[in-house]
Amino acid sequence: MRGGAMKIGSVQLESSLALGPMAGVTDLAFRLLCREQGCGLLYTEMVSAKAVYYENRNTEILLESDERDHPVALQLFGRDPHLMAEMARKLEERPFDLFDINMGCPVPKVVNNGEGSALMKDPRLAGEIVREMVRAVKKPVTVKIRKGFDDSCINAVEVAKIVEDSGASAIAVHGRTRQQYYQGRADWEIIRQVKEAVRIPVIGNGDIMTAQDGVRMLEETGCDGIMAARGARGNPWLFRELRAYMEDKTVLPPPSRKEIGEMMLRHGKMLLEYKGELSGMREMRKQIAWYTAGCAGAASIRRRGNEIETYDDLSRLVGEFVAECG
Repeated sequence: MRGGAMKIGSVQLESSLALGPMAGVTDLAFRLLCREQGCGLLYTEMVSAKAVYYENRNTEILLESDERDHPVALQLFGRDPHLMAEMARKLEERPFDLFDINMGCPVPKVVNNGEGSALMKDPRLAGEIVREMVRAVKKPVTVKIRKGFDDSCINAVEVAKIVEDSGASAIAVHGRTRQQYYQGRADWEIIRQVKEAVRIPVIGNGDIMTAQDGVRMLEETGCDGIMAARGARGNPWLFRELRAYMEDKTVLPPPSRKEIGEMMLRHGKMLLEYKGELSGMREMRKQIAWYTAGCAGAASIRRRGNEIETYDDLSRLVGEFVAECG
């Protein structure tokens, strides 16, 4: 079965399980937690090429990495091929293993600038961006796309062929259109069609919430790798479960409430270290909601979690969570 080791350009992955890039989620702390659980390829939050050019100070934290954070792809977004290439060249000395181009973000402020999933409407420009970045850097360049822009523009296969011809080393396909955002079911058939149309590795994305979902995607699409995104929020153990199930159909038990509590504390401590207590604990508020979803007492924990200000607040709350659910 596919899902073991995978190579993207010159980068060898020990596992073809990828953590999908998510704004406000896949920061360094969360990436490291997922890596520990068996994730083979990490992605940064998406980074604006314009923000890099203007040396926006808020962008620097998105570029944080360390020696444990590998293999990792730096995901850039923009629509100017020359600017994208120049910013990739500027960042190439940073400790990232790959450059990924975002052609899937659906949010209006990105799409209205002709960036993200808006590039699905302009395959020629998409190819030009890839071509210029590949010329500019030695590290592999990959692309993340969607099924299409809307129901009148289902063109993932066309775009995939173009970016492959332009030099991309791999492509990730989210089986939804931009119009869908994250609603409805992901169309895995389009992932299969892309896999059959190109020679470079194809990573399937969309609706990977359980280990069984991952194996079913591999079987139905023939894709080379699996990308979990929303299913991993508050659940870095998903990668551990995926690896075990892909290996021999072993179904691992879900984490205990004690494990969940310990992971929340570790996550909070890392956020405190990387972002400071005020920003880190405010960031942790949404993480608490994701970690505790589905647990007894979760609504109360989530409500109180929205008020934490310090790591001590988090520690007390986690203690209550474990006691209430134990």
